[in-house]
Amino acid sequence: MTKPVDPSEKTFLARIEILNQRILEAKKHDLYPYMHSSDAVEGVHVTVHGRRMLQFASYSYLDLLGHPKINAAAKRAIDEFGTGTHGVRFLAGTTRIHVELEKKIASFKKTEAAVAVASGYGANFGTISALLGRHDVVISDKINHASIVDGCILSRAQFVRFEHNDMAALETALGEAPKKGTKLVVVDAVFSMDGDIINLPEVIKLCRKFKALLMIDEAHSLGVLGKKGHGLEEHFGIDPTEGLIDIRMGTLSKTIPSIGGYIAGSTKLVNYLRHSIRPFIFSAALPPPSAAAAKTAFEVIEDEPWRVEKLQKNADYFLKTLQARGFDTLKSQTAIVPIVIGNEAKALEMTRLTRNEGIFIVPILPPAVQPNTTRIRATVTAGHSLQEIDRAINTFEKIAKSLGILRP
Repeated sequence: MTKPVDPSEKTFLARIEILNQRILEAKKHDLYPYMHSSDAVEGVHVTVHGRRMLQFASYSYLDLLGHPKINAAAKRAIDEFGTGTHGVRFLAGTTRIHVELEKKIASFKKTEAAVAVASGYGANFGTISALLGRHDVVISDKINHASIVDGCILSRAQFVRFEHNDMAALETALGEAPKKGTKLVVVDAVFSMDGDIINLPEVIKLCRKFKALLMIDEAHSLGVLGKKGHGLEEHFGIDPTEGLIDIRMGTLSKTIPSIGGYIAGSTKLVNYLRHSIRPFIFSAALPPPSAAAAKTAFEVIEDEPWRVEKLQKNADYFLKTLQARGFDTLKSQTAIVPIVIGNEAKALEMTRLTRNEGIFIVPILPPAVQPNTTRIRATVTAGHSLQEIDRAINTFEKIAKSLGILRP
């Protein structure tokens, strides 16, 4: 006799079936835009399915992926320590290179200490869930990264979300928070889907007024903001040594061409986190070549400041030119440029046609963004020339007009 299907299992199986049907239908019409394997990556070019295309979907903001000094450091680490570690950092997984990387991060961010974690995702949710408990309150921008949201939920603290970059809403949330327990405000520095920048001076002011701790996720601001690429505080002219930000999180997989994440802050905070973050305690250490590559990348940023200057000029030109052509780029101020399409079918078709023209882009669909804000998320880097940026913009404009996204 066949075992009856549990209703909850049936729902789960139905969800699997629906999603797979959508994927198959999209692939059938050459509209599935994700996880196309690259045959080669060369600076701002990527070869996919044998076709070399101009890359406008990369997080390599400073064009450091493949930098000879960084590659050489990774190769030396392989020769010295091999391709992996003997386990977690707590046991046999800590090498000299890990220690050197954490010292370099602390120096770069001008903090007392830092800890490197195997993933940026783990750094976020591990830190938030380690710091807070059921008697605390965590207050998060409404469009913060999923890793922040998951950390807030796992912490079991009271979870409050305020409207995106709305300082009046943040003040209300802080004012309504219970007086007892810890209050933690968590925000992205640069928002990964919209490309805009958090109002840091006002956030700091409100955190100090209501005696709340402040955690900043600098995944997309490291190497992007500030005259020398040091991030959000440098962008706003705030001295990091004043300690106005309590917890600084960042990734080693975007501007830094490696893998992992980090938390930087006071020595006491970092010591606590080393013994509390579950992804740090229970995940294998960063592979030595990855740690060496990350450390060297920080050095290259400091040694080659022209990269930050060129990135910022490219981003400014890209944004202003797109806006002049009639595209809606929301409130982006950075190298992350949302090109709002609205209609999902048109966004998928624009992606396909743009790739046919030799420009590699990706669409962002709900639920990753709000309904009716489906977009092409284009990213510009220090490696792009103005001619390449113009080529991409001209292609976007031609296709958008053909699809009725822009007026002819």
